[in-house]
Amino acid sequence: MRPSLSFQIKPDLPQPLKPLEELAGNLWFSWHAEAVELFQRLDLETWDRVNHNPMALLNQLSQERLKALAADSGFLAQLERVAGHLRAYLAAESCPFLGQRAPEKFKIAYFSAEYGLGECLPIYSGGLGVLSGDHLKSASDLNLPLVGVGLAYGQGYFTQYLDPDGWQQEEYHPNDFWNLPMQPVQDPAGGELTIELDIEGRPLAAKAWLVQVGRVPLYLLDANVQSNPPEFKAITHQLYGGDKLMRIRQEMLLGIGGVRLLGALGIQADVFHMNEGHSAFAGLERISGLRQEKGLSFEQARELVRASNCFTTHTPVPAGNDYFDPELVKRHFAAYVTDMGISLPVLLGYGRVHPHDDGEQFCMTVLALRLSGFANGVSQLHGRVSRKMWQDVWPQFPLEDLPLTHITNGVHIPSWISNDLAYLFDRYLGPAWMEDPDSQAVWKPLDQVPDAELWRLHQRRRALTVGLVRQLLTGQLSRRGASAEQIGQAREVLDTEALTLVFARRFATYKRALLILSDPERLARLLNHPDRPMQIIFAGKAHPKDMEGKEFIRRIFALTRDERFVGRMVFLEDYDMNVARYLVQGADVWLNTPRRPLEACGTSGMKAAANGALHLSVLDGWWAEGFEPGLGWAIGRGEEYGGGQPGDEVEARALYRLLENEVQPLFYERGSGGLPRGWIAYMKKSMRTLIPVFNSMRMLEDYVDRAYLPAARRCEDLAADDFAGARELGAWVRHLLEHWGQVEVLAVNGPQEGQLTWGEEIEVKARVRLGGLQPSDVTCEAYYGRLGPDGEFSQRLTQPLEAAAEHDGVYEFVGRLQARSTGRMGLTVRVVPHHPRLGSKHALGLAAWG
Repeated sequence: MRPSLSFQIKPDLPQPLKPLEELAGNLWFSWHAEAVELFQRLDLETWDRVNHNPMALLNQLSQERLKALAADSGFLAQLERVAGHLRAYLAAESCPFLGQRAPEKFKIAYFSAEYGLGECLPIYSGGLGVLSGDHLKSASDLNLPLVGVGLAYGQGYFTQYLDPDGWQQEEYHPNDFWNLPMQPVQDPAGGELTIELDIEGRPLAAKAWLVQVGRVPLYLLDANVQSNPPEFKAITHQLYGGDKLMRIRQEMLLGIGGVRLLGALGIQADVFHMNEGHSAFAGLERISGLRQEKGLSFEQARELVRASNCFTTHTPVPAGNDYFDPELVKRHFAAYVTDMGISLPVLLGYGRVHPHDDGEQFCMTVLALRLSGFANGVSQLHGRVSRKMWQDVWPQFPLEDLPLTHITNGVHIPSWISNDLAYLFDRYLGPAWMEDPDSQAVWKPLDQVPDAELWRLHQRRRALTVGLVRQLLTGQLSRRGASAEQIGQAREVLDTEALTLVFARRFATYKRALLILSDPERLARLLNHPDRPMQIIFAGKAHPKDMEGKEFIRRIFALTRDERFVGRMVFLEDYDMNVARYLVQGADVWLNTPRRPLEACGTSGMKAAANGALHLSVLDGWWAEGFEPGLGWAIGRGEEYGGGQPGDEVEARALYRLLENEVQPLFYERGSGGLPRGWIAYMKKSMRTLIPVFNSMRMLEDYVDRAYLPAARRCEDLAADDFAGARELGAWVRHLLEHWGQVEVLAVNGPQEGQLTWGEEIEVKARVRLGGLQPSDVTCEAYYGRLGPDGEFSQRLTQPLEAAAEHDGVYEFVGRLQARSTGRMGLTVRVVPHHPRLGSKHALGLAAWG
């Protein structure tokens, strides 16, 4: 039964406690240890019960407890100190990193389908969401003018539990937005701010919520509005829930609705960053808005949108991208394309690798790639994999030249390191470790930390992790109705002094959780070694529809009951950000065994490394960049076996050899003072080397320098003087496309077969038919470099050629090269579109070759 009216009753905080409202309403508290300690002082048991949610905590405290706190001078002093830190943080007015480099009123809009900001706000499923959360936190720390856009899910990702046979079950719990650190956004009249979009001829309304992430606002759209029919209310009911119909509607709300929300808020962004393809419809809405509000043609609006869109892809496999049946797209965009000034076939072409293949599905990643001037993968290896996966989007260009680069992910260091380690950093590194974490110089003093102090700290964190494991296992067994004996055993599971490996991540099959279990007898000898015992903690969720991933979990669960592994191997249910924090802070070794090259990045290992854990992994994702001897271990040398058993067997044996011959001996080898001096040296080198590179501050600065600022400058140029630049560029693109079919390289003249001497000058000539185009419309360039054994270019350089003569529409282009390399060389000529405002020679995907 629904009430006639609803209203919110806030706790009656005594005046001295009013700053608690400021702190509870800003997720800044989640990465500042003293703020977390402050909330723990209110009521530790309730704090844990409400999943570290300060709003729920305040709403559950009794007035008697509030009055007692208001009279506690020690608590009030800490409260004033922490609130003062927050106010000073928010008062900063500029971004020193940007300086004077950004255009006036520079603003970035960041779109993501999920955000992992803290366990108290369960609107995330895993790595993508946590990365988005770290992106916002680092943007706040840098004081970047960034605003986040997402969806407010009535149910977050599922809660996991195992049945008595170890089979994963899922439970979904409702999010009570009024009891979370978020607040409704109001319109100028004081009512709920709502936006509207059309879904198959019917209006969908969505209201907005605000989550404050330090200095960064995050706006979330919520379709649970009274005026919506039940099937529309369900659009934001569940993260990644439902079928393809639900998914396309979610992504329309995120992309189209997100752009409309920014307009309703009066936020004019220069740069739009689409984190994964879920929000790619934002590009269409921006084009539509520019046509209707500014009078631009489709081509003119598209060029401005493409110039100012940035896109990050996170998946290394085609199946990880969203595809929609063309008929489903037609149903939802039949009327929408009219506002864009194009037809449905043209729209469908933007989402297809092969635009004229009517049987091909519509892919959100392809749409994002075609509407973005900057696109990247999330590690060096993933960038290479992505170029190979999407090379047919640019069929005129060699794989190595494709405009799909990489910016390696990073993690928000203050959110993931232990409080103990943060205090140690404060003492030995000063405040610079938080303010400038990507500076190599900041981390050099780690070598001065006494080995004994670092080791005692790490032993304490391992003990706390073992304590959490025992607590969680006890609860899991109690819920399953286990015997008193089994529950008693859970209270003693694991050893606080033993070498502890952790495998904690999503249970996708390519991550190969079972690799370390390939030879149970050999593993049992490792775990039960009389002098060098080892133990393994597993945690992670399988997708509800991934039966093979669930089977992996069941098999691990069964082995935890095997007498060879009882007490030495555990599986923790319901892996979330809180459990992850304990595991990365207490692991000795962080184990990662994906099938290369299927791990896009893998940021959990970065979090563990920041806490002093040593990484043991296949050379995939970020570890292909981060590994060097003396700070962790590599399984193999970067071989790629494809799927199947032979590669798994080879890498399983390599893993066992590393554990037996290197990892275990190094951990248990004790030097003076009974300390594992060699292991501690690895820990210090790992932190000193990896933290300044694989952190999200460095990642954000890379995005600013390579993506955001160039996009903002192009947007400013194209939008100036009533979009004169966009109008001129759009008209030029239309003219170029009309005549490009006439462009042809007729002949290339250069050095004849034979030998040249290093340093010689090489004259290159090319005869090119341009048809209705002029030499100023193209760049004609020599494309040359060393050849491999297969006769293909193994290295490549380009040098522009100059137009020298013309006869009947055929131009001669000439230039001179210096022979600066030796060996077998090749040369050809390439003609690509050129316009000073185009931004990239690859933007239109056009090239003519000699």
